[in-house]
Amino acid sequence: MSDKYNKADIWYFTGTGNARFAANQIAENCNEVRIPTTVYNIAGNEPRPPKYDRKTLLGFCFPTHGFLAPPLVLKFLFRFPKGKADVFLLNTRAGLKLSKLHMPGIGGLALWVPTLILWLKGYRVIGFRPLDMPSNWISLHPGVRKKVVSSVHDHCTKTLERFSARILQGKPVLNGLLWLPIDLFVAPVAFAYYFLGRFALAKTYFANYKCNNCNLCIDECPVEAVIEKDGRPYWKFTCESCMHCMNVCPHKAIDTAHAFVIPLWWLVFSFLPYGIMRAMLWLGWLSEAFYRQYFDLIFYAILIPVSFALIFYSYSLLHRLLGTPWINKLISYTSLTHYSWWRRYYIKQKR
Repeated sequence: MSDKYNKADIWYFTGTGNARFAANQIAENCNEVRIPTTVYNIAGNEPRPPKYDRKTLLGFCFPTHGFLAPPLVLKFLFRFPKGKADVFLLNTRAGLKLSKLHMPGIGGLALWVPTLILWLKGYRVIGFRPLDMPSNWISLHPGVRKKVVSSVHDHCTKTLERFSARILQGKPVLNGLLWLPIDLFVAPVAFAYYFLGRFALAKTYFANYKCNNCNLCIDECPVEAVIEKDGRPYWKFTCESCMHCMNVCPHKAIDTAHAFVIPLWWLVFSFLPYGIMRAMLWLGWLSEAFYRQYFDLIFYAILIPVSFALIFYSYSLLHRLLGTPWINKLISYTSLTHYSWWRRYYIKQKR
């Protein structure tokens, strides 16, 4: 039994299992030194009333989404009651391995915003660090090969053992500070993702012609963002792009509509706002001086409402068109995720 703590509670949120792996590994390390540990899934749970004192260790493990902690995690922490317990935070980020060299990912504000929230709530944050797990954003790149995944997991297991050993003795682990300059550099991207990008990404997924309406993606979505519409799965704006549905589907029936997304985003985020501005200038609704002086302000004032509207209605139209078999196959075969060489991470039970 540790002299520092007599209990540990660890909360996690996961899409493809990286943060759950970290939480369970730390819990195992706690149990080895006879500290009773409970692991909770943030998804589907509400914050519990605090029963923590200085003899309790509290932990949070979560992935990095768009250089920020997932919105679900941030909302959970904002609702988390005030307390005085010792806390550690660990964010998984997209790591890679080149030959024998383990390459770090970039966390952005994923670690810092949760740290600030808990500090303001009175907790003593004694440890925060990123953990470079296999990159899982498979709508943008193929999954990492199994051999590399195994190697990265072994490497991270050793990292978690060292991390746990220090934390359980009450010693600070401030590894996250090493990445602060880079994290601050990409902070603008994190804000852009939170207020705009994540909503656009939510409208990139679709059920292809292999879908048999087993509803596994609906049942297992950790944020309940997949619903049934017109007899097929439909992704709402609340989707957090955690990739859980793509990896859990036993028929590999969930794809990213690359041929739809790329031209649409080019139209929405560049050409269309500029075209509208030029039309307003030509019609005399804007003066040349005002146009030149406030170009950026006008551009984004047009971009935000136009992008949301077009993405929503275009996706709704695509969803209806996917009900036509030959259109569904056309969209499916123009998706990179549709092909076997675009690896996914795991397949669960069939339905």
